[in-house]
Amino acid sequence: MSDEPSVGGDVYTIPATGGEATNVTPEMKATANWLAWTPEGKIIFGETVQGDAAVAAVDPASARIDPLWRGQEYISGGLWGTNVSVSRDGKTSTIIRSSFSDPPEIWAGPIGYWRQVTHRNAAVKPAWGEAKSLHWKSDGFDVQGWLIYPRDFDPSKKYPMIVEVHGGPGAAIQSIWPATGSFGMALAGAGYFVFQPNPRGSFGQGEAFTRANVRDFGYGDFRDVLAGVDEALRLAPIDPDRLGLTGWSYGGFMTMWGVTQTNRFKAAMAGAGIANYLSYYGENKIDQWMIPFFGKSVYDDPEVYAKSSPITFIKNVKTPTLVIVGDSDGECPTPQSYEFWHALKTLGVETQLVVYEHEGHMFAKPEHQRDRIRRTVAWFDLHLR
Repeated sequence: MSDEPSVGGDVYTIPATGGEATNVTPEMKATANWLAWTPEGKIIFGETVQGDAAVAAVDPASARIDPLWRGQEYISGGLWGTNVSVSRDGKTSTIIRSSFSDPPEIWAGPIGYWRQVTHRNAAVKPAWGEAKSLHWKSDGFDVQGWLIYPRDFDPSKKYPMIVEVHGGPGAAIQSIWPATGSFGMALAGAGYFVFQPNPRGSFGQGEAFTRANVRDFGYGDFRDVLAGVDEALRLAPIDPDRLGLTGWSYGGFMTMWGVTQTNRFKAAMAGAGIANYLSYYGENKIDQWMIPFFGKSVYDDPEVYAKSSPITFIKNVKTPTLVIVGDSDGECPTPQSYEFWHALKTLGVETQLVVYEHEGHMFAKPEHQRDRIRRTVAWFDLHLR
């Protein structure tokens, strides 16, 4: 994966003395994120199941999987993905539990029977509306995503909608209280529907689904996103003529890509995106993540990199696009954003480039996080209100 702590796949065992690895969860329609042995010789593992969090146990001798818990929320023991802090005897566990509607608190107890320990955030309420899990078909895949309703939702009105594509690409949007600087939830708080899809390449439906975007960035996964947009339009009072597109990291790439593939979106914000995979290969500090996805290095197969590069199709763009990046980003370096902005400016497409000083891939300064939110909301307000 492009982010080392973001892991997902099947559970394998291997003798401590060496030997062949054995897949003990073959064909599992879920993504294992974390695991631990029990005293009885079973393996407890945290998993993503579509957009839900879950915990299960597998007997490595028989490969029998026993579900222990599943919920539309997010649980963590301190790592990325679904995970639990388990006592040595396996009988007690602790989690940090949150959802789109409930802020984080510590819970403890047997797995699936936790009791709330802290109440530090009892007074904190969401500044956005209800969240619904959507399911739709795309190219034979069952795809899932979240539709966040606007604050103070009025069913008699039609609203604009922003599509926010997650980073990764190996990751998944789950029902989790948003982190600091979440511009997606800020948009829902500002009166927009926000659609957060989990297209192919995401965690949550097994290894085949996560690998379905290999050598295909921007094609099948973007079709999944557009099919999800159609489903959101079918279910909620959304104005099809006031759609926006945004994302950060891989989501920033998908935003740059999306505006080269369709004029359906009337405004976009591309955060820390990738405009040109050929130049990107020699600029970033994590280039080894690319070979499993593209098959070969850019020097051995430049065509597959060009095929998925937004810059290849840049003359199609008509969408006003705000481009945001940190000047010290080693994962999606600043020149990628500059290259995209430069092309749009040259071609006469409305655009702005904002580069934040001393910020990496994830912004650290609260004033920059707030400014990014304000600029993003203002950009969509300008074009979609």
